[in-house]
Amino acid sequence: MRNFGTMEDYPKILFPYAYNILGSVEDARDAVQEVLSNHLAAEREGIVNEKNYLIRSVINLAISTKNRNKRIARPSEVWLPEPVATDDAADRNLYLKDILSYSLLVLMEKLNATERAVFILKESFDYSHQEIAEVLSITEEHSRKLLSRSKSKLFKPGAAARTQEQHAQTAALLENYISTIRQRDIHKLEHMLADDIVLFADGGGKVKVVASSCTGAAAVAQLVLLAFHTYQSKSRILFTWINHQPAFLYYNKDKLVACQVFDIALADSKILQINSILDPEKLKNLQD
Repeated sequence: MRNFGTMEDYPKILFPYAYNILGSVEDARDAVQEVLSNHLAAEREGIVNEKNYLIRSVINLAISTKNRNKRIARPSEVWLPEPVATDDAADRNLYLKDILSYSLLVLMEKLNATERAVFILKESFDYSHQEIAEVLSITEEHSRKLLSRSKSKLFKPGAAARTQEQHAQTAALLENYISTIRQRDIHKLEHMLADDIVLFADGGGKVKVVASSCTGAAAVAQLVLLAFHTYQSKSRILFTWINHQPAFLYYNKDKLVACQVFDIALADSKILQINSILDPEKLKNLQD
């Protein structure tokens, strides 16, 4: 487990625990703030390990919030996690390295909130099953079963660390991707996409999307060309890193209107997945 710093460090240390479960910056901040406010206002006698107590409180509040949000969500809509900028994580906030990759967060929507918490604690924070059992008030055996069940629902553990050369390769590939779209070269574009590519778009019910989901290179290429030349061709496009994955931010004048996060297989230079976030509420924390 992590060693905590001073009280001033608590919000940024606790944030990844809440965000990785909730996939929402505002909900995560609210959960951390509520836990810390209650902790400071309450009698703290009898708390043997303050670190474990705060982590347990944040995780349990995040689980209950996630379950509540699931109940009120409309199942027909695509829901994507709120993106978090991680391009300068090492300099600005060391703890942002604990934020999960965007593609993994999308996949983790297959898990229930408790499965998600076990997976995160084990795979992201290197907790033992004994420590997970203590945090979530379950048995070690139950923790192992939940982790096994979680892994069976997911096809990969997360994004691997990339070298500077791979970062440059990724940036060049996406520059070529945008250039190909501008030229309307659909055949070249299809060749850049994996055969089973998936595209998701989340407008949050506030922004109309051409299609909320699309599968297959031919269909996604057509959709991407249509969306770009109808809505994005005049946008200022900024390349960055979101949740440790390459992304484009689209600005109309000074307003951020879209964020696209890409999952790329560098071995064959194929784009595996495109996640388009257009919901203004999910973009406001990325606005520069």
